[in-house]
Amino acid sequence: MAHNIKTSIEARNAELDTLAVLANNGYIRIYGGAQPTNPETVASGPLLAELRFGSPAFNFAAGGIILANAITDDIDIAADGTATWFRVFQSDGTTALWDGSVDVADADLIVSTTTLVKQATLSITTLIYTLPQ
Repeated sequence: MAHNIKTSIEARNAELDTLAVLANNGYIRIYGGAQPTNPETVASGPLLAELRFGSPAFNFAAGGIILANAITDDIDIAADGTATWFRVFQSDGTTALWDGSVDVADADLIVSTTTLVKQATLSITTLIYTLPQ
């Protein structure tokens, strides 16, 4: 028989609220190149930028979605390149939580530009995490 688990919005919200706490004071690292298979896979693309979450990092979940609170800009981008994916880390800077896509629209992480220039500033417009049913 096929696997067909479906979770309630209440259950998804509880999962997301727990995940959101893990991101408090954590990092968003933005990379170029191909996104790895999962967050346990070492990043192979160049690290372009690093931004920092505050605490709390996210609003409380609603409708199976969490939306990030204000994220500190990276005022000194590490390298020139095209941002293609990101990874979220806990505050220890080494424990990966999740990866996602980066673009100026219709992506997991919305940025002001994907063309990053060394020593410039990068701001994040929107970071939304949706837990599928």
